[in-house]
Amino acid sequence: MDSPDFLAIDAVVNIWTKEALSGRPDREEFYRRKVKVDQASFEGVSLEEMIGRMDEAGIERSFLIAAKVGTLGHPSCYHVPYGLVADAVQKYPDRFLGLAGVDPTEGMAGVRELERAVREYGFIGAHSYPHWFELAPDHARYYPFYAKCVELGVPIQLQVGQSLIYDRRYPRRSVGRPITFDTVACDFPELKLIGIHVGIPWTDEMIAMAWKHENVFIGSDAHAPAYWPANFVQYINTYGQDKVIFGTDFPVLDFAKTMKQIDDLDLRPGPRRKFLRDNVLRIYNLDGAS
Repeated sequence: MDSPDFLAIDAVVNIWTKEALSGRPDREEFYRRKVKVDQASFEGVSLEEMIGRMDEAGIERSFLIAAKVGTLGHPSCYHVPYGLVADAVQKYPDRFLGLAGVDPTEGMAGVRELERAVREYGFIGAHSYPHWFELAPDHARYYPFYAKCVELGVPIQLQVGQSLIYDRRYPRRSVGRPITFDTVACDFPELKLIGIHVGIPWTDEMIAMAWKHENVFIGSDAHAPAYWPANFVQYINTYGQDKVIFGTDFPVLDFAKTMKQIDDLDLRPGPRRKFLRDNVLRIYNLDGAS
């Protein structure tokens, strides 16, 4: 396929500098053996190297996650400092934007921290991993965060679908069934909800939620396009062309390999552009961005 006349935007990317990795538990078994991240990437990727890889793949911007991975205090859990992502965004504002991780167990202290991330750091949305807390997306503990996102006018990403075993010491249940978005979307019709990780193995359920609710969208990250369910590809290419956004969950997926696999899907030009760029600009109110 010829190179497109636009650049993609990756909505789900982990900051992977050595500084960011220094505060994380060892995940070699998961990243190297389970999801096959190459050794060089696993050991750390500078911001400059990440930008080089983005350029090679035709990706203009990446949303960096200041992830909150479980409740602090357990050796398997960690929180990426908001300031670390804010510094990256400040250093390369044309290439990176920030997402604030949400730990639903933090209560109003976490809500206030989310507000500071948006108002002071300029973060453009929130992000959470329900399985790390074993609290489904429709649990009451998320509701103060949802209300704050509505007030701030920012979307929230939540992982849906099966969770894996990231640490044998701390297996987590797969609580992120897409159907749990139904209650949240009814209770918060102004909240932009993005179910990331495709929703596999409940992709039909995720598509149903996006079809039903105007405010529900799907993130395509973490699962290689070569293995996407056929109905998901058809959804992107037809009646769901306004509802899905591109992501890699880097380093889980490599930028260039992922873009090559998307090329191989042979999407129609209009839906392809919406999927790779236009939808995320609209959903995150970045329509005027370069």
